[in-house]
Amino acid sequence: MEKAVLIGLITTDVTQEQAYEYLDELAFLAKTAGAEPVRNFTQKLKHPDNKTFLGKGKIEEVRLFCEENDIKLIIFDDDLNPSQIRNIERLFGEETKILDRSNLILDIFASRAQTAQARTQVELAQYQYLLPRLTRMWTHLERQKGGIGMRGPGETQIETDRRIINDKIALLKKKLVKIDKQSTTRRKGREHLIRVALIGYTNAGKSTLMNKLAKSEVFAENKLFATLDTTVRKVVIGNLPFLLTDTVGFIRKLPHQLVESFKSTLDEVREADLLIHLVDIASPYFEDHIEVVNQTLAELKVGNKPILLVFNKIDAYTFIEKEDDDLTPILSENLSLEDLKKTWMAKLEGNAMFISALNKTHFDELKDEMYNRIKQLHEIRYPYNSFLY
Repeated sequence: MEKAVLIGLITTDVTQEQAYEYLDELAFLAKTAGAEPVRNFTQKLKHPDNKTFLGKGKIEEVRLFCEENDIKLIIFDDDLNPSQIRNIERLFGEETKILDRSNLILDIFASRAQTAQARTQVELAQYQYLLPRLTRMWTHLERQKGGIGMRGPGETQIETDRRIINDKIALLKKKLVKIDKQSTTRRKGREHLIRVALIGYTNAGKSTLMNKLAKSEVFAENKLFATLDTTVRKVVIGNLPFLLTDTVGFIRKLPHQLVESFKSTLDEVREADLLIHLVDIASPYFEDHIEVVNQTLAELKVGNKPILLVFNKIDAYTFIEKEDDDLTPILSENLSLEDLKKTWMAKLEGNAMFISALNKTHFDELKDEMYNRIKQLHEIRYPYNSFLY
């Protein structure tokens, strides 16, 4: 595994606690990609330095640490512009790889994509990410001699590559339109069944729940973005059949290119009749994860759909018991699972469930709730068939 250094900023928009939380997630992303995070560096700045993201003193501190520990991979938690990447590469040397958050996520997506649709979507996002960063790829031309016949080769090559990439992007978009039409045709053939979509933050356990409910073998792993491809299975609870869809997980700071290219995959969410929002309650940041998913749903304009909030991984939930003489306010991390249940049940007027998909804890209660909700939807859509239930 490649050793890596992670870098984040504490700004007017990002508190110290949030910066540490984001770096924890970046470390998880790095491990998913196959890197070994060695150390985190943070700095308080009003905004990222235009030249090197970090200030001169801090970036030099990072350089010396990498030199002393033979580290050739540096990952930034925010996106870098082309000039920042070029300046940092000059400072650290050509052997050191400089990645930003978007680049890292794109790399993970590229390694996870299995179907033609997912591979096309990822390839499109990669080219869209690469296009504005072409200039840094031709810095070797700066070392060429000037003079007659030597002017402008770099710019010519960049323009050529830019045209090639623009043509490739146009081709991939056409390919996606064709794939989308095929997907739409498949969805039309399933219109007679109620559709339920599993949504949630990445690594919330959607694929595990899918496997348990559908008795299928969807790939599930304790890593971010273990599943990229949308999977649809027919499930029967009691005497009621419906379609269950496993979707790609959401994450904060998801690259804009990926959001755009994966819109077709998220059509399954748009066209679902019921959304099951799965939450990893074992994560200390689960409330932030809920907010990220809700914001994404708002962007997709599906916030008005019926949603069942399901807290997963209760088997892994832990809490820090607050001492009686401690005057600090009670946080969610200080609540027992029973207290947390009461809190969320009151907040959502009972519209929340607590399960362990892995151990099938409270599974019958979840299936009963799903049955009742799907039955109601079915009776509304097909009132003449309601006598069957």
